[in-house]
Amino acid sequence: MWRQIVGDCSTVWIVAEITRAASEKEAWEILKSAHGLIGNGGQCEQIHFICTKSDLSDNRDIKNKDAKKEVTSEFRELNESLSEHFSEDCFKVFTVSAEEFLKRKGVKEDGNEIAKLQDFLQNRNDCHSETCNYVTGAYGILSLIEGARRRKEGVGKADDVCKVLEKNLREQLNTVKTAVEEATKDFEQCLAEGIKNFITSEKKLKTFLDRDQERSFFSTLQAVVKKDGIHTTKQGEQIDLNMMLASCLTDSIDKKFRETFPNDIKCGSFKGAISRFSLGTNSLIHKYNDVELQLIFLQTQEDKMKAQMEKYILKQKKKIYTSLTETVKENMTKCYNEAKEIEGNKALENMRKTIERHVYSNKKMYEEAKKTMLMKMDGLKKIMLYTLQKIMKEAIEFSLKTAAYSLPDVSEYLETLTTHYNQLQGGQDEEMLPQ
Repeated sequence: MWRQIVGDCSTVWIVAEITRAASEKEAWEILKSAHGLIGNGGQCEQIHFICTKSDLSDNRDIKNKDAKKEVTSEFRELNESLSEHFSEDCFKVFTVSAEEFLKRKGVKEDGNEIAKLQDFLQNRNDCHSETCNYVTGAYGILSLIEGARRRKEGVGKADDVCKVLEKNLREQLNTVKTAVEEATKDFEQCLAEGIKNFITSEKKLKTFLDRDQERSFFSTLQAVVKKDGIHTTKQGEQIDLNMMLASCLTDSIDKKFRETFPNDIKCGSFKGAISRFSLGTNSLIHKYNDVELQLIFLQTQEDKMKAQMEKYILKQKKKIYTSLTETVKENMTKCYNEAKEIEGNKALENMRKTIERHVYSNKKMYEEAKKTMLMKMDGLKKIMLYTLQKIMKEAIEFSLKTAAYSLPDVSEYLETLTTHYNQLQGGQDEEMLPQ
């Protein structure tokens, strides 16, 4: 169940008692096994390790510092193998004492960081951004109404502006198309190299299957094939044969994927292309001030469209990354069904041979996985270009080409809303500054 949820989390909290935080094997194993789900295959921006029961004591500050140092050191060691998914900057350690916090006496922020976690949760609240989006939309609509009402004053300029905007739109669409296609070519090369290294995945599979000496391995393997290759043992070990087999492909793209689809910033080939997309309305306002309000409407529509598109890209990038493992899983389904029917004295040996034989004779699944991922990337590119063109073309025509009939005077409302809009935009700029 948690695997289905964790991919949608922008922040992951790991909680352990301060006395055994760094040595908490289960916590580190979960992070290690789920790195693909919360990193490139998810949208995790930050990982917080929370050390509980940091209650008052004579040497509390020293204990807290030592715990933070040990946990950070453990993460650095683990991150040597996960660095393609996470940066060290995304990891933070907090020491907390619920008992002390509830008493509200002698609370020292350096020693008890519950208040910091509360501030973090409040800052994650989307209320401000939703309010900003609402005001931006209203500001754009009122600008359009007032601009249309005054259109007679600048009717000649509107045609000139339309031509400039349509030219800018074509150029921007071509820029987005080029950036995305270049990224897709890079992934194609990475995946081709990954397929050549399929032997690394097969070695991992062989290492897993050659665990005959373990008394419980037969029941473990039975559980794995019954659950389509995915199982968690009673000891907390996370087993995923599909991810194991797809690792030659995921390992080949991890670094490039994080650069192309970063979770925490508006850059990369896809989100970056959308972030940089602009019809240049701000510069046009100075030149064509007769249609300033229509251009303001276009800018608000552009901002709204970009915000929606960035959310869509984040959602689709998870599907693109996990498609590699999903394709392998689909190819292994027949094998799992055969293996779980095996019984008798040599059941373990026959199950192992069935899996090995299927993998050896179905190397085409790596090509299929590559093809599926590239197809999904191409589909995302087409949707991006279609959406950008459709929304912005309609906005241009609606604001500058539609005939204006009798419209109400909204200048007073527009003036009030402009003040609120500027205040909210200023607040957003402050939030984006480094803390």
